Amino acid sequence: MIRVSLAALALSCSIAAIAASPQDDPYLWLEDIEGPKALDWVKKENANADALLRSRPGFEADRKRAREILDDDRQIAMPGEVMGDTITNFWRDAANPRGLWRQSPLDAWLAGKPEWSTLIDVDALGKAEGQSWVWHGADCLAPDYTRCLVSLSPGGTDADIIREWDRTTRRFVDGGFTVPLAKSSVTWENADTLLVATDYGEGSMTASGYPRIVKRWKRGTPLSSATTVAEGAPDDVGMNLFALTDGDTRWPMISRGKTFYTADLLLPNSDRSRYIPTIVPETASVRDVIDGQLIVFLNRDWGDNPAGSLVSLSLADMSADRKVAIVPAMTPTKAQAIEEVSATDNILWVKALDDVEGKLFALRRDAATGAWRRKEVPLAANATVGIAGTIGRRDTLLATAETMLTPPTLYAVAEGQSPKAVQSLPATFDAGDMTAEKRFATSKDGTKIPYFLVRKKGASGPVPALIHAYGGFRAAQTPGYLTGQPYRAGPLGLFWVEGGNAYVLANIRGGGEYGPAWHQAALRDRRQNSFDDLHAVAEDLVKAGISAKGRIAISGRSNGGVLVGAAMTQRPDLYGAVISGSPIKDMWRYDKMLAGASWVAEYGDPDEPGDWAFLSRYSPYHNIRKGVVYPPIFLYLSTKDDRVHPGHARKFAARLMENGNRVYYHEYLEGGHSVGADHAEDAVRAAMLHAFLSRELVEKK
Repeated sequence: MIRVSLAALALSCSIAAIAASPQDDPYLWLEDIEGPKALDWVKKENANADALLRSRPGFEADRKRAREILDDDRQIAMPGEVMGDTITNFWRDAANPRGLWRQSPLDAWLAGKPEWSTLIDVDALGKAEGQSWVWHGADCLAPDYTRCLVSLSPGGTDADIIREWDRTTRRFVDGGFTVPLAKSSVTWENADTLLVATDYGEGSMTASGYPRIVKRWKRGTPLSSATTVAEGAPDDVGMNLFALTDGDTRWPMISRGKTFYTADLLLPNSDRSRYIPTIVPETASVRDVIDGQLIVFLNRDWGDNPAGSLVSLSLADMSADRKVAIVPAMTPTKAQAIEEVSATDNILWVKALDDVEGKLFALRRDAATGAWRRKEVPLAANATVGIAGTIGRRDTLLATAETMLTPPTLYAVAEGQSPKAVQSLPATFDAGDMTAEKRFATSKDGTKIPYFLVRKKGASGPVPALIHAYGGFRAAQTPGYLTGQPYRAGPLGLFWVEGGNAYVLANIRGGGEYGPAWHQAALRDRRQNSFDDLHAVAEDLVKAGISAKGRIAISGRSNGGVLVGAAMTQRPDLYGAVISGSPIKDMWRYDKMLAGASWVAEYGDPDEPGDWAFLSRYSPYHNIRKGVVYPPIFLYLSTKDDRVHPGHARKFAARLMENGNRVYYHEYLEGGHSVGADHAEDAVRAAMLHAFLSRELVEKK
């Protein structure tokens, strides 16, 4: 189908980097996800990769060690939801690969001596029901937390089934609420009423594949009789439903996502009969509620409040449609970025990045003036800090702190008290001969790009290096313990450094490391900045003598697949190997495949000639040139990924191989966008990736 004007086509063809017109796609058949011909191709390429990597010396030892690390029963029992005097946790280990949802008395857990009882055994449930269930979470209704909405996915897709479950009987409720398999958004309005956005049939989903209609569903009635509460447009991204609790008051909310970065917020009116618009800017993000205030993060300037800051708005005034005062809550410094926000009953906790290192702040609202006061809460210096949960009535924050060489510790933090360690992960490797440092590279336009480097102490002379990066969707990349880096590759980073090589986490533009401006600097037609940033980090490694051209591997997942695909086609001389997981590669068709239409605000619209002009300059699939030798690439993904279409990786691999390039391809049948459905698959992937890097970078000097 011709989708652009002749003038636009002429423009695209004038760009020398494009091997063929975008309509000339001989590999469209690989977009047939479950098609026999496409799956035969997948099985063949999987077998080729297995033959090359699984039989290598060291593979089985790596796989076994990775599995032991992932299944280690000393791992931190991270908090789920605090339900009164009880806390939940979701746990996976060797005996429970799909996991246990369990609970313990809160005080026992805080004392480091939890008393666990199982709520749902996902493995046993899947066996009993003949389904390959993957846990997607549970939403239990406060304040008694008896009834829960349990989400389960068949094989790990984004689509799931939602079923009502009773925490007292520990059984699914006979005749209770059940939402059929779909990409749904559901929340409790009250004990007998749900708000449901799901697939109601023809015309009820957006072009991005998400629900556009919200209905109110009363207990004891069929879903088909639910009444419409709100509707979005077919070209919206979709409707998102959630609820925030302020003391004993529950605030259900509807977010109409018009684009990936713009949404209209609807709140219940004073008598809760309907949902009404608010003054919250469409570019802002709701973070929490506290003391009658809605806490909002600004992605754009709003009046006198700059982008990157927090403001508070009266919920009562908005629900009554009265004039609302905009109260500044926190404005970070230039080097800082607010990343996480969570409220207890009286304290607003803020986790910020300061030159990509974690800072924790406690904010209180003055009862007389309504103004916010803040103070820094010391937790751990030069570390990555994360908000893990809250204990509302105790005004206690649950937070983690870790570095690339220091395992994470989970703390209970109360204002004015020293943080109390709840549990620490024991060291899983000897870091005594390793060193970690933060460095800065200078990008093409002069911007300083931070990156974190781990290598052996006293390392001299260039060694192979692995750079992991993302660069999109406001997602900051913060350094974590080496057994979990890079993302979704388990202990690959550890194996790599132990072998005498260098591991790098790059904080390129497109993420949120320095607030909204850092993201916007690589948005749409400015995407090249993120590629230039990655090139700059690699060149800085060469300049410093840490590595050398052709001995640097780059790694990226999802949006990171665009990044590494563009990087390898732009600078095949600089990189020696590429790892690309669940990747986006075809920027001509991305918006026509699965959830791709929701990303137009990030990348641009290929149907618009002006947008295709800049998309075509870097689209990885369209910039493979005949006669150019590209670095070998390992592509890993899942057939069940219903977010990023498997066709991206399949077609990219096929076109590379057509031109004689080395491709290692591994497509899991389950796991969804996160790829691995359990630790067994994660361990195999870590071992295969290490074998790939060793074969292509270490042995081929």
